[in-house]
This record gives sequence, structure tokens and C-alpha cells, in this order.
Amino acid sequence: MNILFLAHRTPYPPNKGEKIRTFHQIKHLANQGHHIHVCTPTETSEDIIHLKTLEQKYCKSIHHSPLKPGLFKIARLTFGMLKHHPLSIAHFYSKKLQVTFDHILKTLSIDIILCTSSSMFEYILRSTLLPTQLTTKPKLWVDFMDLDSDKWHQFAAKTKPPMKWIYTREAALLQQYEQTIHHACDACFFISKTEVELFSQQTPNRNKIHVIANGLDTHFFTPSPPKAITNKPIFLFTGVMDYYPNVDAVLWFAQETWPKLLNKWPNASFIIAGMQPTAKIRSLAKIKGISVTGYVNDILKYYHQADIFVAPFRLARGVQNKILQAFATGLPVVTTSIGAEGIECTDKTHLLIANNEQETLESIDMLLSNQTLRNRIRNNALNFVHQHFSWSNQLQALDKLLQKPNTNASKKDTLPP
Repeated sequence: MNILFLAHRTPYPPNKGEKIRTFHQIKHLANQGHHIHVCTPTETSEDIIHLKTLEQKYCKSIHHSPLKPGLFKIARLTFGMLKHHPLSIAHFYSKKLQVTFDHILKTLSIDIILCTSSSMFEYILRSTLLPTQLTTKPKLWVDFMDLDSDKWHQFAAKTKPPMKWIYTREAALLQQYEQTIHHACDACFFISKTEVELFSQQTPNRNKIHVIANGLDTHFFTPSPPKAITNKPIFLFTGVMDYYPNVDAVLWFAQETWPKLLNKWPNASFIIAGMQPTAKIRSLAKIKGISVTGYVNDILKYYHQADIFVAPFRLARGVQNKILQAFATGLPVVTTSIGAEGIECTDKTHLLIANNEQETLESIDMLLSNQTLRNRIRNNALNFVHQHFSWSNQLQALDKLLQKPNTNASKKDTLPP
């Protein structure tokens, strides 16, 4: 089959959540013998270089157009605001990429279009060829990943005006847009059952909705030897450090919990490893014991040197790749109920759940004072991630969907005007 990925981020290198997910879908489908084509906006010259590498390894063709920053970005967002569109949709829309997308549809016989996130469905809606101009109508798949409208609702609840108003607007408009997508597409995917349940409350038709969880490259993320308890514990958080849920989690831990941890473990250290740290995150390096790395070439070494992975999320949903990575590297995890939500693991078996400052301190104390508990949590988490989160296992759902016939003889009545 010819499968076209409409990707909102260049899916290579796989160094952040959505890029990791899309890359493994491409890799899996290419290894199954399908012809993969990618259409994506680029934001840097490095993106173009990375796309060439992706094309050489897995793709039949790569098509891209620059998504210009600065004043061009402001213009896109302003236009979206005036047109009463979600800003996340306006941000990723490019007229040049629309022309590129329509050209692909004219010249290639595409069987499936897979949009990575709701943002890319705008290219479907604005296409001059869909639904009436193509002899063969491609299936339309959308990988929502997370339920973004709910994410913006969460952001609105945690912020003050004027951002509260912007987030509230985005949540409401995106919720409407998600329903438009669901009506028009043949299948849509979410990372976790929780996301599916939330989305299903908004629509009576659940037949199109599927769970495709994240996986993990366990050939790369391997465990270090078990560590003995130390009086110089190293705590770790990894992630893109301008992403609001990551920033919120780290700031809360550093400002509210870290001073009390230092009272008991004065030689402790906290490593914040991840690209694009905000000014607030960089300023945490002034606090005793805290280091902020920025982008790192080898994240594995940080997992191996740490004693405890902390993921005190108060926002966002879905499967947290960073927690799966900690599991696979044998690093005990302390997280919140939100952080563990999409993984379906068990408190005090695979990790420790702590939803406030006191529970966080108690959980850390348990891991640093009980070697038997540390080893049990480590081994259970290692076994769990290998059994349930291999990419080949998760992506079998794509294989099953590929076997279903395209029941939509015409998209004329499916796509909204």
C-alpha cells in the first residue's frame, strides 16, 4: 500500500514524544513492505537534513515546505484568531504545504492518509481534490495521540488571565474540531484507554476509535546494574523543557519538594535533562544540587547514573515515554496518578504514586531506605515494560486496520464543506 503520513513534526530523529511515536509507525509499516510517503512542515535546516536520512532508510518519498517563524507565525495565529479557528491548527497550516499535499494526491495513488495529530487534518479539509476529484478515495486515519482539547482545559484551569482566556478558547474550538475529524475520518487513534473514554463521552460512535499505546525501544533503553542505597542520591527528570506540563512538574518539585529533600539528604542532586529549557527552568540551576543540562546527545547515561526518576505531573494525559524509559533502564519511578494514568501499572508494584508533597517525600524515603523494595520495584517494572510496551506489540493494531476494506465508496458525504 501507499501510505502518506501528514506529520506535524519532522519524524526524525525520534528524540521527543510525538516524533518517537510517528517514527516507529513509519518504521513498522515500511518493514511490513508498505510504501511510505511523508508530507511535513520544516522549521529548521536541520529538519531537512534529518528528512533525507529518514527517506534513505524507510520512505519512498519525502515532501516538505518551510513553516516560517517570527512575523509569519504571528500572521498565521492572527489569521486563525480572526477566522475563529483553533490556534494549534493555524500554527501548523501552510499554503505552500497545502499545494504540496494536493500535488502528492494528483501524482501518487495513495491508499491511506495518516494525520499525526488533529492539526494536520486541516490539509484534508482544504484540499481541492478531496473528496470529489480522486478516482480512488484514500482511507483517512488520524492519530490524535492525546486528547488535546482536554489538555487545553487543564492548562486553563491552572493559569490566570490572559492566558486562561486563550487556553479556554482553544479548548472549546478544538473540541468542536475534533468532532469534525471524527465524523470525517475512517479511524482515529489515542494513546490510552483514558483518552478513548474521554473522547467517547463526546460522540455516540465508538467504532472508529482505537487505542494504540506508545512503545519503547528496549534495545536502546537497557538497565544498568542494580544500585546500592547511597547518601548522595541522584534524582532525574527528562523531557522537552519548554512543554508546559514538563515545566509545571519540574518547577513544583524544585520549589516545593526539593528544599525539604535537601534537609534529609544534603548531598542529593537533581538533574533536569532535556532540550529547550525555559528561562524559569534554567534559573533552577542556581539552587543547590540542581543542574539543567539542555539538549544531550546520550540520554541513556543520565538514566544509568540516577537513583530515582521523579515525574510529578499535575497536567496532561496519555502514556509518558519518560516513565517507560525509566522502567526499561531499571530506574525506580515516583510519579503522580496523572503520570501513571496511561500505563496501567500498579502502585507499589511497578512504581510509587505520590500526589502531593508529603506523599512524594515518603515515597522517596521508602526507596532510599529499603533496598528490597527498590529491587522489587525495579524488577517488576523491567518485566512489565518488556511484556507490554514493545513497539511491535503495540503496532499490531495498525496491521489489523490495514486488513479492513475501505467501506467508504465515496467521501462526498463524509467530508464537511
